[in-house]
Amino acid sequence: MTIPRTRIWAAAALLGCVSLALAEDAAISPPARNWTLPLFTREGYHQMTLRGDEVRPQTADRIDIVGLNVTVFSGGPDARVDSVLLSPEATFLINEKVASGDKSVRLVRDDLEVTGEGWRYSYNEKKVLISRHAHVVFHSALPDILK
Repeated sequence: MTIPRTRIWAAAALLGCVSLALAEDAAISPPARNWTLPLFTREGYHQMTLRGDEVRPQTADRIDIVGLNVTVFSGGPDARVDSVLLSPEATFLINEKVASGDKSVRLVRDDLEVTGEGWRYSYNEKKVLISRHAHVVFHSALPDILK
């Protein structure tokens, strides 16, 4: 049995309208308070936990967060905390695992602490970019750094 093209186009248009309506509803939905989103690896190990004092969904993939706290874990069975990223205001793209913000950021690890403004954090690349007022404090020895 073949489905007429008009039905296929009608179904596609309906899905598009539903997706648009869901995105619009997300943009006007009330914020969630004291929100937590744990993310796991394919193997089931704790990868990261996102927390926010106030979270407002903008689309199915984008959320705006007030009081961001990202705790990144080793992604293995030991569930060791690798780093903690804090910011008063941020946007997080869930599928890309990218957080960014224009306000301040603080990244804390065992070996260093980084602060600054105008930042972007990519979990997949294990990279933090800071565009303004970057300040780095190393908590470990750096022998031969000036050689």
